Formats: sequence, C-alpha cells, structure tokens
Amino acid sequence: MSEKRGGAERADQIRALRSGRRLALAAVFEADFGQRTATAVIERHLAEIESHPDASDLARRIVAAVVEHRADIDALIGRIAPQYPVVQLARMDRALLRGAVGEVLHCAATPTRVAIAEWVELARTYSGDPARRLVNGVLGRIAEERSAARPARPTQTDRLMMDTHDSTAQHGPVSDQTNDTPLTASSSEEGVSGHHVRSVEEDRR
Repeated sequence: MSEKRGGAERADQIRALRSGRRLALAAVFEADFGQRTATAVIERHLAEIESHPDASDLARRIVAAVVEHRADIDALIGRIAPQYPVVQLARMDRALLRGAVGEVLHCAATPTRVAIAEWVELARTYSGDPARRLVNGVLGRIAEERSAARPARPTQTDRLMMDTHDSTAQHGPVSDQTNDTPLTASSSEEGVSGHHVRSVEEDRR
C-alpha cells in the first residue's frame, strides 16, 4: 500500500513539474513582447492560479535562469545551431529554447535526460515537429558537451527521478539533428515549420 502511495506521490510531483515548465514557458513567451518582464509575468500567473509548490518553485527557477543568463543562452544556441538565428525564430520557439536551456544548465535538481524529454515534448505540443527536432538537437549537443567536460555518475536521487519519469512519461528525446529542418519562419506567429503555433495561454483556455 505504501509503495502505491509513493508511486502516486511521485506521479503527482512529475505532473506538478510539468505544470511549472508550462508556466515558465508562458512567462518567457509573454515577456518577449516587451511589455512586462518575465519575472513580473510569472508572479502574476502564480497569483492567479493555485499551483503546486513544486510547480511554482520550478517555474520561478527557470524564469530566473532565463532572465539572468539570457545573453549567454542565446549565444550558446547561436553557436550550436547557427542556421537558426535566435532573433529570427518565432517568439514561441525562442521561448522554448530559452526555457529549455535555462533548465538544463541552471536547474541542477532536474536530471538532464528528464529536462530534455520534457522540453522536447513541450516543443512538439506548442510548436510542432520542426521545433521538437530543433530543441532536441540543441539540448542533445549541450548534454554531450557537458558530459565530455564533466563526466559524472548519476546520484541515487537522479536515478530515482529518471526511473520514475521513464515509467510515467510517454515520450523522450529523439535522434534528429538540428539541421534536419530548414528555417522558414518569418514572423512571431510562426514556428520553425512556418505554421501557426499555439501559445501556452491559448492552450490553458
């Protein structure tokens, strides 16, 4: 019985963390319009809803990482995927990449493999397969570079989170390369596929 309860609690935590990522994505996306800072936007969102503490904490940490390190994040994306200039990407695709890289590099509590799987799925949901491949390729390269620079065995906590995630998630990273899809987006209403992308706010309605 306790084992079932523990499994249910871990599943609830995974759902809460996914909610936190969606909230962070919404804040980073909205802030790109220049009317409010991402920090102000996330605090407004959190004040408007009753969110799980884990969701609120992760959302704030991702947003803080993007705000503090945005220049470095954009430079890293530009180095890894120079065929996709950050300034030319659709706002949603920029938000996806910035949030994803922010969590992978600056939210140490999240195992890299879990963060990649979650952001790849967010990209597929909110923009489409071309964005999914782009996010997967950029994050995959970052993970490779970090592994080569600092090889380390996962901790017991990391293994538990990864095992739990694998048993509940229906998705994961794929092996697409960042140069598989040509950049055709020309406005903030389009993703790398050239099609209209949904905003997180649209999805929550």
